[in-house]
Amino acid sequence: MIFLMILSCVVIGTAGQLLLKLGMDQVGHFAFSLHNIIPIGIRIALNPYVVAGICCYVLSLVVWLMILSRAEVSYAYPMLSLGYIITAVAAYYLFGEDLSLARILGIVLVIIGVILIAK
Repeated sequence: MIFLMILSCVVIGTAGQLLLKLGMDQVGHFAFSLHNIIPIGIRIALNPYVVAGICCYVLSLVVWLMILSRAEVSYAYPMLSLGYIITAVAAYYLFGEDLSLARILGIVLVIIGVILIAK
């Protein structure tokens, strides 16, 4: 049961991250400067993908708090690293991001670590 809660937290958090990326791709590259902080801030705050991503993060926080009330943090927190795997694979398919051999090896190491922690 705890593992499923952790997995749902990971999936919701990953969805949030991907939605934020999609929203920021629409906003585009910008420089941090005093003269554009208001217009860029408004564009970011009104982007529906950014808002949806933030909502996903809030929901994942609620699920995470439920997890912490039921499981040891030393077990649960490392399991969140599953999000790295899901995010990397999803970004490859959704955004055409690079999934190099080094990243794949990193993903394999994360999977091995999660298996060791779960036992």
